[in-house]
Amino acid sequence: MRELVIDGNSLTIRDVVDTGLGLTKVALSQSAREKMTSCREAVTEILRNRTVTYGINTGFGALSSVSIEPDKLEQLQANLIRSHACGIGEPMENRHTIMMMLIRANTLCRGNSGARPVIVDTLISMINHGVCPVIPRIGSLGASGDLAPLSHLALGMMGEGECNLRIGTNEWSLMSSNEALGKSGITPIVPAAKEGLSLINGTSQMCAFMCEALNNMDMLCFASDASVACTVEAIRGSHKPFDPRIHNSRPHPGQTMSAARISSLLENSEIKISHVNCDRVQDAYSIRCSPQVHGPVIDMLRESRRILEIEINSSTDNPLVFTEGDSIEVISGGNFHGQYIALSSDSISIACHELASISERRINQILDPKWSGHSAFLAKDEGLESGLMIIQYSSAAVLAELHLLSNPATTSNTPVSMGKEDHASMGATGAYRTMISTRLLANVISNEIICASEAMYRIDEKPGHGVSKVLEWSRGIVKPLNGDRALSEDTKNLTESLLNGDLTRIFM
Repeated sequence: MRELVIDGNSLTIRDVVDTGLGLTKVALSQSAREKMTSCREAVTEILRNRTVTYGINTGFGALSSVSIEPDKLEQLQANLIRSHACGIGEPMENRHTIMMMLIRANTLCRGNSGARPVIVDTLISMINHGVCPVIPRIGSLGASGDLAPLSHLALGMMGEGECNLRIGTNEWSLMSSNEALGKSGITPIVPAAKEGLSLINGTSQMCAFMCEALNNMDMLCFASDASVACTVEAIRGSHKPFDPRIHNSRPHPGQTMSAARISSLLENSEIKISHVNCDRVQDAYSIRCSPQVHGPVIDMLRESRRILEIEINSSTDNPLVFTEGDSIEVISGGNFHGQYIALSSDSISIACHELASISERRINQILDPKWSGHSAFLAKDEGLESGLMIIQYSSAAVLAELHLLSNPATTSNTPVSMGKEDHASMGATGAYRTMISTRLLANVISNEIICASEAMYRIDEKPGHGVSKVLEWSRGIVKPLNGDRALSEDTKNLTESLLNGDLTRIFM
């Protein structure tokens, strides 16, 4: 457990993921507390002067022209939260809820939202005590922020609805929000003017899903390169396509990185030496062109990380409060719109499909005797046994899932709020889909490594040093094939280990 101090400016994707896993203890920086206090004083001044200001003393959305009396402002904020808490579908995973809470807290502590420090203090206490409001996943349009999911979060902060309370490392107990807060020594909030809107207006849910997605992709891009290297050795393929001279002549950073990683994993290969005089000139595209396919994904991932890390350190609600000296200005804009995350999510979901697609083709290379030189499907007794035949089938089935999931979310737009909110990003839908896509991709890469490991087990010469490390890792989870057996648990266990970062840590 490490301390994580949030200030609205320095949160990382790793911070968000670790917090979701319960690996941090969160605190609010003093500078952020002072910024929030100063901003809240500006809101108080507006209320004192009874200046009609959207989001502070008016209705919302299409009802923004309706002024609200001062004695009804707390009721206005509570009504906003209750009325917007109408999500549907399965509940969010607890870790995603905690990630969303952290992102929301970080947004509010930038000091442009007009919320009191006690709002962020409450969120932090809930994170640290493992108090997770039950939040139906579906309901955000990715514009006007993730309104419905964040409303369910705010409802839990008010002591309404239900919460899951962490009672052990991976154990949770469902109870009323009021009881969960009470057991944790947390006082339910009573949202003051502007605070309800500040809590529910922003891109926190979609960012939570994308944090897991991009964290997974960091590991899966490396794993894809590692699986290529394993397959090259498994079929006694050529190392020449990874020669740096090829990639320096087309110097895309991702392509160069992919080729360099594959080449480094193949260093000191005895398998290469054993077939130095073979007449094999060119391998199939799925192997020979792997850096050219993996490379664009690496570059896309780098840009997506840049976008996401800006987003989780931004003020994404509306309106925003700006102070300079004695000047106070409340400005309505559109930072809640999730188009950056939505378009990024569409791109990464397509990238997941492509990495899985080329991996499945490499699985075919290993299982087909005319390419690999091994027995068909690596069966010990061809005909009597099927070997790893169905691993390719399951990988192809995942491809069908990924094909559906790679359709863009951004091309679906439904105007709402009587036409005032007439363009939506669907970023929450896209980000969730992308997160699921990364989990599916991990299964295909694991299947390739299982097949390559089994093939290398039947080659006398040793593979490259890096490949040997991958082989040792996979063999610690998936035992050699001594005859037909059920393989679902093997794939599941290797996939879980991969997504837990075990393969990546071997090379740190």
